[in-house]
Amino acid sequence: MSDREQIFSAIRAALAPLPEKTARPEWDDSLIVCTASGQFESLPAQFADKLCAASGKFFDSIEALAQFLKEQGGTFGYCDPALAGHFQGWDGIRVETDFDENKINEYSFGITRASAAIAESGTLVLKDCVTSARLAALAPWIHIAVLHQSDIVATIGEAIQGFGDDPSVIFATGPSKTADVEGILIEGVHGPGVQIALVLPE
Repeated sequence: MSDREQIFSAIRAALAPLPEKTARPEWDDSLIVCTASGQFESLPAQFADKLCAASGKFFDSIEALAQFLKEQGGTFGYCDPALAGHFQGWDGIRVETDFDENKINEYSFGITRASAAIAESGTLVLKDCVTSARLAALAPWIHIAVLHQSDIVATIGEAIQGFGDDPSVIFATGPSKTADVEGILIEGVHGPGVQIALVLPE
């Protein structure tokens, strides 16, 4: 075996799925991680408050979302085919249901499903098993995560219990952020600059 073959063989072995998954750490569901910032009449209301505090945006109206997109110049984007029925007939906004990587710089927004939202932290939970195109959730400047009111859980512990066997789970709390350079907070560097949660009724 040549040196090249040895190197690539080692890489393939390292990337191979583990024969047995590492057990999840113990998590005390009674542990208070983030207290509510006020009195809320519902989990959606608390989630909206926390999401907005993290520079995210909350909508429970498709019409209001469409107006926001127009104001932002978001007139062309990708939409998960399973959600397309909610967004048909938008005036002045065009969506495609086949994600085309060649148009990655043309999509001003991406609409995908979220598997859950966490009220205590304003976090969206994005699992591969329900995301039609991962790049659609990460590459466009505006990401719209769609979920139902029943998908909102109270705590991080509850969200962890719902992970299942999905190999990839992303927690998105507001838009992408970094403050690595001189402690200056910059949004949208390595992910969406605008993170939206669209919460639909049951």
